[in-house]
Amino acid sequence: MNPPAKTGVLLLNLGTPRSPETGDVRRYLREFLSDPRVLDMAAPLRWALVNLVIAPFRAPRSAEQYRKIWTSAGSPLLVNGRALRDALAAELGASHSVELGMRYGEPSIAAALAKLRDSGVTRIVALPLFPQWAESSLESAVVRLREVAARGSYPPLECLGEFFDAPGFIAALAEISRPRLAAFQPDHVLFSYHGLPERHMRASDPTGKHCLASPACCDSMVAANARCYRAQCHATTRALVAVLGLAPGGWSLAFQSRLGRDPWIKPYTDVRLGDLAKSGVKRLAVLCPSFVADCLETLEEIGVRAREQWRREGGEALELIPCANAHPAFVRFLAGRVQ
Repeated sequence: MNPPAKTGVLLLNLGTPRSPETGDVRRYLREFLSDPRVLDMAAPLRWALVNLVIAPFRAPRSAEQYRKIWTSAGSPLLVNGRALRDALAAELGASHSVELGMRYGEPSIAAALAKLRDSGVTRIVALPLFPQWAESSLESAVVRLREVAARGSYPPLECLGEFFDAPGFIAALAEISRPRLAAFQPDHVLFSYHGLPERHMRASDPTGKHCLASPACCDSMVAANARCYRAQCHATTRALVAVLGLAPGGWSLAFQSRLGRDPWIKPYTDVRLGDLAKSGVKRLAVLCPSFVADCLETLEEIGVRAREQWRREGGEALELIPCANAHPAFVRFLAGRVQ
């Protein structure tokens, strides 16, 4: 009798340095920023910018930021990723094998694919852990996965897409957020998403006439902005606002983590913090729904730097609401997508 068919599940995330030491951070930045989908410029210019400017000068500062959040078990992104892998494996049971692969760094996509193949799975379902679509994150991870798969002998592979307004994802974030908000009693809730250059939004618009053409371009999802990261972030926010029952005027949306001098999508989180403080907000809760796992951008950029800025601006308290991580509601949502 043949053994029952077994499905492999590959969780895909961005990646993390091996350690918070400057050398490891520099190697990670070089790999990450050398991706043409991240820095979309001519190859010679990208090489010079990454290797002669960003990696040498940004790595020491980034390493210091990583050290502030690094744990005894390692990088929070990797720790949370492993916890999610194990929780999803337990939820799916013996009929599934689950691995974690990073677009940059370790564990690599190639290593994760090899583990799944060697475990005897008959098909593989890839779950990119990026709620909103962007060429520099979800698309890059999927392209890399298909490149690796094309070079070896692997079972049939299926890649799932974004889930920015999937009811199960929104319900999971609400289940995580609701008790924290009730305990903290914020004056205002800020939804802070990772930023991207404005040109990425325009490039995603097949009409060339919709994205960023008016202040209301992200107010609804239409064919022109179906793959617009900014529009999907707005859609995530609308869904969360509705399920959390947030009052008009009691919430806002902004974008963090900008890099370089080119215009990035607005409003900027650090600017929004100043505006909120000036308006009299004292207790601010921050959700980061473009990240499924707490990492440098949530724990350090918001939990440390934004909190320090908030106090300087006159705010009293800033509460960072945890990401989905390995919360049971998020695990159930992912299991449902696989099944």
